[in-house]
Amino acid sequence: MSDNYIYQQKIRLINYLKDAGFIKTKIVEEAISNVDRSIFVPPKYINESYEDKPLPIGYGQTISAPSIVAYMTELLELKEGDKILEIGTGSGYQTAILSYIVKEKGLVISIERIKELSETAYKNLEKLGLHKNVKLIVGDGSIGYEKEKPYDKILITAASPKIPNFVYDQLKNNGIAVMPIGSIEEQKLTVLKKDDLGQINIRYDIGVIFVPLIGQNGFKLSNTQIN
Repeated sequence: MSDNYIYQQKIRLINYLKDAGFIKTKIVEEAISNVDRSIFVPPKYINESYEDKPLPIGYGQTISAPSIVAYMTELLELKEGDKILEIGTGSGYQTAILSYIVKEKGLVISIERIKELSETAYKNLEKLGLHKNVKLIVGDGSIGYEKEKPYDKILITAASPKIPNFVYDQLKNNGIAVMPIGSIEEQKLTVLKKDDLGQINIRYDIGVIFVPLIGQNGFKLSNTQIN
């Protein structure tokens, strides 16, 4: 397929995401428009880069559908300069969107349990010059990352049976955390906000299906179908 075909696909997708309400703000529209999703999908799926669906990226993992990426990004209410903790780097697409929005003044710390995916993500981010304000870590994302706390925003892109304990401790006052919570089969996108006194408000949003969060405070590997 030609570059022009992929470009036309992208324009159609962005118009759909705006019309359907997944993109609400200029800042998210700009990020989705400027971060090339085709870089983050395996070559065999490149012609499907701008279809609104998840795609396999190996190791039993997926790159989320653009509508979900846009929607979760909107829920985070990101600002330039934010420090973000992302759990589940995958191929780095959502990481790139976060990096683009928080810019050089911000910092994205992203944890991935699969070393090969983390290494691929770094190469993908590097191609777009979006690696400079990103720190990639291989480890158990279900316990967060104590060393850099507190965070303005926390984004978990894998399903957990309950809100992991670290979220309460590692999120700043006036911070927002977004994550899918539920069973392996289905979850609710969950938005947790801390006010300026540290009081917690939790809201359950749309139904979603994510791969499971594996680790100490997530699902155990033996209980899943992940290879």
